[in-house]
Amino acid sequence: MHGVSDRFVSEAFSAFGFAPYVPVVEQQEPDPEFPTVRFPNPEEKGALDLALKTAEHEDATYVLAQDPDSDRFSAAERGPNGQWITFTGDQLGIIFGHWTFELYRSTGKPLNKLAIVASTVSSKMIETIARVEGFKFVECLTGFKFIGNTALDLVRQGYEVPFGYEEAIGYMFGSEIRDKDGVAATVSFAEIVIALHGQGKTVSSYLQSLYSRYGYFQTSNSYFICTEVTTIDKIFARIRSYNMTDLQNGLSYPHEIAGLRVTSVLDLTTGYDSTNPPTYKPTLPLSSGHMIQFRAENAENGTKIVLTTRTSGTEPKPMQIKYYLEGSGQDAETVTKLLPRVVAELGHVWLEAEKHGLGYA
Repeated sequence: MHGVSDRFVSEAFSAFGFAPYVPVVEQQEPDPEFPTVRFPNPEEKGALDLALKTAEHEDATYVLAQDPDSDRFSAAERGPNGQWITFTGDQLGIIFGHWTFELYRSTGKPLNKLAIVASTVSSKMIETIARVEGFKFVECLTGFKFIGNTALDLVRQGYEVPFGYEEAIGYMFGSEIRDKDGVAATVSFAEIVIALHGQGKTVSSYLQSLYSRYGYFQTSNSYFICTEVTTIDKIFARIRSYNMTDLQNGLSYPHEIAGLRVTSVLDLTTGYDSTNPPTYKPTLPLSSGHMIQFRAENAENGTKIVLTTRTSGTEPKPMQIKYYLEGSGQDAETVTKLLPRVVAELGHVWLEAEKHGLGYA
């Protein structure tokens, strides 16, 4: 995408014996003006439009994209009805993660020596897969400084860590480069496409088979806009003193959201983890900004959510209150209907968006 990927991905395809890909000529060479996109991030709405148009003209089934410095990766698949399916960062992480598990299992090595790492705001589906299949899953703070160092710590403990990721389309493969790598992700995705094609499957059908086995997971990530730091501090102070009649360690968080009972709270600002008595100290390092993660569940149908709210750390004003929401359960329709209800209650009730004049993304 007007960056450095073309040469290196082309050489990688040749080294792996893949047929040459069809480039998007208008975006093939580096150009710091990024003339064909509003913002050169494959995650941005419209960023893949030119690639999709090229794919349709060439009758291609898949689009593979990297950002300008080639450390992030995105992909899309043309569905049976001709509509394009753009995979989310978490969906790609799930696909890569499970494929990595399958490759490791095929070697005959003990699964209790396999570990996969993901940021705490990424999907919990890998956590579920690890619990079912018997390998280790570890989460860490957002950013590959944390993901890479967590992998290195696990290696020192005797684990193999062939994969790690964060939901912002960053993927780490192998033991040589403990950082996100868009070239490695591109080649790995191409390998998966070719292998599945030989089985009469597609990447999206593979993902659906994982949902059938481990449960359906769906994410909804966005942010609220706030112009004053003091307002953000007031909002998070209120969340931490939500039920003053039920204080624990001087804190009291909401008990429910959208009809689901809150089952755990992890506050990486104050250093509180409700699942770790008697100290209630989190195992993750503390965050420099506000960051609270809630898990909640409907005991009747087993539907669950993980909701993480945090303040933006590096962006200039206006500041953002970001939320990372994932629902999971056996019924996709139930999960899909639940997520907007959670977002609505988060905005209107928990954050009091109207009272504080918060903007919606």
